[in-house]
Amino acid sequence: MQDNSLSLIEHLDELRRRMIQCLLPFFAAALFSAFFVKKIISFLQFPAKGAIGKLSFFTPQEVALVYLKVAILTGLVISLPFILYHTWKFISPALEDRHRKHAIGFIFFTWLSFFIGAGFCFFCLLPVSLKFLIGLAGDELVPVISISKYISFVLVLTLGCGLVFEMPVLTWILTKLKILNAGILRKNRKYAVVIILILAAIITPTTDPFNMFLLAIPMLILYEISIWISQWAKK
Repeated sequence: MQDNSLSLIEHLDELRRRMIQCLLPFFAAALFSAFFVKKIISFLQFPAKGAIGKLSFFTPQEVALVYLKVAILTGLVISLPFILYHTWKFISPALEDRHRKHAIGFIFFTWLSFFIGAGFCFFCLLPVSLKFLIGLAGDELVPVISISKYISFVLVLTLGCGLVFEMPVLTWILTKLKILNAGILRKNRKYAVVIILILAAIITPTTDPFNMFLLAIPMLILYEISIWISQWAKK
């Protein structure tokens, strides 16, 4: 293994350089997304079909701020492979030489895990949750939901689930850095189950146990997969 020790100043300089290289494709992707922001918002309304009709806005600047938020977050998603690449290049010096060849695998599986989690939330969890929440009002109340509140609700949950599904990738990295191992994960399984149930209750927008377990079950499966990945990564 070659000597890759860097001083604190050199680490900070490397971090600054990587951040700049991430920002350039991010700004370009956000600018590109701005031209399609109305179509993106129309797509984001998919989980609300059958539960919410037209969205509303209550201040003159609300729509403009929503467009800006959607363009920025879409730009972040589009530029994710570039961000992952520079993240890998930053942490790779801490790994052994034989592990640095896994850059493409790291980028692909991190990207894939994020989109599986986001897709699960967007197409499975959100439609059920929205119908449940809107249905609580009954026929006596008419939902008047602002576009900013709805978009924030959808994006926070979708991005949150996407990050939760990064658990196996994070486990692989921590195992390679000798911070974590399969034994620790197995030993603390019962605590992990409690933490996962609490996280599922926090992330899930509804109070019913069905939606909570709808998110908790994939998280529990991901934890078991993480144990296997940690054991494989150590070998």
